[in-house]
Amino acid sequence: MKQGSPVARYRKDYQAPDFNISHVELEIQLHETRTQVVSKLTIQRRTPKAKLCLDGEKITLLRVKLDGQLLAKGTDFDVTDSQLILHDFPEKATLEITNTLNPSANTAFEGLYKSGDAYCTQCEAEGFRRITYFLDRPDILSLYTTTIYAPKRAFPYLLANGNPVASGELDADTHWVKWEDPFPKPCYLFALVAGDFDLLEDIFVTQEQREIKLQVFVDKGNLEKSKFAMASLKNAMAWDETRFNLSYDLDIYMIVAVDFFNMGAMENKGLNIFNSKYVLADPASATDQDFLNIESVIGHEYFHNWTGNRITCRDWFQLSLKEGLTVFRDQEFSADRGMREINRIQDVRIMRTHQFDEDASPMAHPIRPDQVMEMNNFYTVTVYNKGAEVIRMLHTLLGETGFQAGMQLYVSRHDGQAVTCEDFVRAMEDANQRDFSQFRRWYSQAGTPRVQIAASYVADEQKLILDFKQETPATPEQSEKFPFHIPLKAELFTHTGAFIRPTEWPQDGVIELKGQRQQLVFTGVPADFIFAPLANFSAPIRVDYASSFERLIAIVAHAKDTFLRWDAVQQIYLQILKQSIQTKESVTLAPNVVELLAQILTNYRDNLAVTALLLELPSEEAIASEFDIIPVASIHRSLRELRAQIATELKTAMLAVVAEISLSPEVFNSEAISARMLASVLNSYLALQQDENINALLETQFATTSNMTVSLGALQACVSAEHPAADLMLEQFRERWGENSLVMDKWFAVQAAIPSARARERVGALIKDPMFNWNLPNRVYALLATFSHNLAQLHHPSGEGYDVMIDAIKKLNRTNPQVASRLISPLLKWRRLEPEQGDKLKSALATLQRDEKLSNDLYEKVSKSLAEAL
Repeated sequence: MKQGSPVARYRKDYQAPDFNISHVELEIQLHETRTQVVSKLTIQRRTPKAKLCLDGEKITLLRVKLDGQLLAKGTDFDVTDSQLILHDFPEKATLEITNTLNPSANTAFEGLYKSGDAYCTQCEAEGFRRITYFLDRPDILSLYTTTIYAPKRAFPYLLANGNPVASGELDADTHWVKWEDPFPKPCYLFALVAGDFDLLEDIFVTQEQREIKLQVFVDKGNLEKSKFAMASLKNAMAWDETRFNLSYDLDIYMIVAVDFFNMGAMENKGLNIFNSKYVLADPASATDQDFLNIESVIGHEYFHNWTGNRITCRDWFQLSLKEGLTVFRDQEFSADRGMREINRIQDVRIMRTHQFDEDASPMAHPIRPDQVMEMNNFYTVTVYNKGAEVIRMLHTLLGETGFQAGMQLYVSRHDGQAVTCEDFVRAMEDANQRDFSQFRRWYSQAGTPRVQIAASYVADEQKLILDFKQETPATPEQSEKFPFHIPLKAELFTHTGAFIRPTEWPQDGVIELKGQRQQLVFTGVPADFIFAPLANFSAPIRVDYASSFERLIAIVAHAKDTFLRWDAVQQIYLQILKQSIQTKESVTLAPNVVELLAQILTNYRDNLAVTALLLELPSEEAIASEFDIIPVASIHRSLRELRAQIATELKTAMLAVVAEISLSPEVFNSEAISARMLASVLNSYLALQQDENINALLETQFATTSNMTVSLGALQACVSAEHPAADLMLEQFRERWGENSLVMDKWFAVQAAIPSARARERVGALIKDPMFNWNLPNRVYALLATFSHNLAQLHHPSGEGYDVMIDAIKKLNRTNPQVASRLISPLLKWRRLEPEQGDKLKSALATLQRDEKLSNDLYEKVSKSLAEAL
C-alpha cells in the first residue's frame, strides 16, 4: 500500500489567497542538467499574520532575498519537498528566489523539460512549481517579464509569453531575449521554448486594422507540413471576430510543435505549445481526420485567448468554465467551416462511448467536481465534452442571439478576472432575463440522466399525450439526484413524411423538461404520427422510447435532422445485436433492414459522408455502454456476425458504389473527404469477402502514396479482417514510413486494434520493437491506449490483456504518471464485467495498488475503483 496517501481537496474549502503577486520577473539560464532560475516576485499581503507558503517541487533552492537582503534558512524561512515557507512577510516586498532544476531528468513533462533537442514547458495545471517557487494557483494573476539565456548556436530561438522587447549577447557563445506580457495571467499560462526550428511566418489583420505577426515553429525539414496549421490559425482568428466579435490582443502569436508532449496542445498566452500531431500534415502522410483535428485544436487553443486566458478560472474545480466553453466554441468553428452534421454525430459518438462510460465508472464526477486528489486526473471527457454539451444546452435554450448577448456580458464583466462557472451562468441569466436555478444542476450533479417517454393517443380527439419521466443513477458521493432542466428538441411527422405542427408545439421544437414526471398534450395530431425525440442530441441524456423497426425506418426516411436519422439506424443495429446477445443465437437481418441499408447505398449521392456514418456499425465499447453487466464475448461475436452478414448481403451494391466514387487523392474539401469516408467504410466490409477483385482493389488503394487516408484505410480494412495480404502490407508500410514518427504511430495503432487474439500477440511483441519509445507519449498512446479500447482483447478470459496493461502502467508510473493515469481508465470498470472476469481485473488492480511508489495520479483512480468492493 502506498505510504502517505494523498488527501482529497474540496471545492467548498476554497479560500481567497492570503497574498497577491502583482509582478514576476524571471531570468532563466538554460542548461541540460542545471538550469538556473532567478525569480523576482512583487508580493502584497492580503491577510494579516498569514505565513507565505510558496509551492515548489523537483527543484533545488540556492538562496532567498527579501528587498535585497539575504535570508537565513531556519530563521527567516523553511523549505520542504513541496514548499518554501516565509514566516514574517511584510505588507509589501520584493522576494528574490534563486533555484536550479534538471530539465533532462524531467520525464514527466511537467514544468521545464527537454523535447528532443529543444527546451519547452508545460505548466497547466500545477507545473510552474517545478520551475520556481510560487503561489501555484489560477487566481494569482501577475504581469510577467521573462529573460532567457542560452547557447546561441544550439538555441537560436528563445521564446516566451507576450512581446519581445530586447535581445543581446552575454558573451561569444550565449545570447538572451527579454519578453514582456502586458496582460496579467496565472502561472499555468507561463511558457518558454528554446531551440533551432524551421519558421513559417504570416500576418493577420484584425477588424481594428492591427497587424499581428503569426509564427509557426517546427522541426527542421517540416516547414511544408506546417502550412495547413497556419491557414487554420488565420481561419480561427477571422471566425472569432465574425461569430463572437473577439479579436487578438498581442502583437505576435506563436505556435511551436514538439514531439514529447503529454497533451494535445497548451494555450499559453501568445506562445502555444502543440503536440506535433496537431500541427504537421500533408496529404501523403496525414489522414483527412488528422487535418480536421489540426483545424479543431488550432482553433481551440486560439479561442482560449479570451475564454481561458483573458478570463480564467478562480480554482481548478472550475476547469469546465474554460474548457467546456472553449470545446463548444471549437466545435462550432469546425461546424461553420463545413460538414456541420458530420461533426455533430462525431461529437455525440465521443459522448456516448466515452463520457457515458465515465459517468458509469468509479471516477464519475460533475462537470464542476466537488473533490479531487490529483488535478491532472480531471482533464476528462466529462469536464471537456459534457461541459461543452452543457454550454450547447444554454445555446439551445437562448438561441444564437441570446447566447451571444450572454457572452458579451460575460466578457465585459469579467475580462482580466479569475472567475467561476456560476459567474458564467449568471451572465447568461442577466443578459436574457432567464432563471437558470434548476439548470445549474448540470454543474453539480454527476451521471447520465435517462428520460423515459410513453406516448398514448386518443383517436377520436386526434390527441397525442406524451408522458416523460427522468431518472439519474446514483454515482459516487451522490446517491440522491434531483431533476435536471433538459431541453429536448424533437420532430413530429407522419409515416409519409408530412410534418405536423400542433398549436401546442414549441416554436423552436424544444420541449423543456423540468419535473421528474411531466405530461404534454398535443391536439390535431393524425394517427400515423412519428415522434422523434432528441434532435441534434439536444441534451447529454439517454432516451427510452418504444421503437419498432418500422418507426425507426420512417425516421431514417423523413427526419430533417441528420442526427435523428443516424441515431435511428444505430438503434436498429443495437436492437439486432441485443437480440442476438440475449438469446445467444446468431445474428439475423430482417428483410426490411436489408432493404433499408440497400436504399441508403442507392441514395449515397445525396451525401456521401452521411451515407458512410449510416453504414458504420457501433463499436464494441458503444455496445457495451448499453449494458449494466458487459457480456464482452457475446458483444464481440454478435458484432462480427452482423458485419459479415451486411457485407454478404450488400457486396454487389458496395462494389458498384466503390467503383463510382472518385477518391481525388490531391483534393482536400468536403466532397473529397466525404468520398474517402465512404470508401473506407465500404472497404471495411468488403475486406471480409475473400474475392480476387476486392483484393486487387484494396491492394491498389494501399499502394497509393499521395493520400494517407486512402492508403491507411485499405491497410486498416485488411488488418482488421485478417486478410492474407495484411502482414505484407504492414511490412511495406513500415519500409515506406519508418522515418516518420507520426505515421508510424498509425502503424502501431492499427495492430493494437486487431479484433482477435493477434492484437495481444502483436502488442506484446511491439513493446519490444526498437521503434517503440516509452518516453514518447504519442507512441505509448498509439499502441497501449488503442489496445485498452480493444474491448474483447483487453478483457480476454485468459487475463493476458490485463497483464500487458498493468505491466506497462507500472513502468510508466515511475517516469510519466500522467500517461500512466490515462491508460488505467478503461481498467477501472471491473464491477461491470461478468463475475469471473471482473475478479481477474480486480485482482490486477489490487496488485497495482500495493505498489508503495504509486503516483498520486494512479492512486486516486485505483483506490476509487477498489473502494467499491469494500
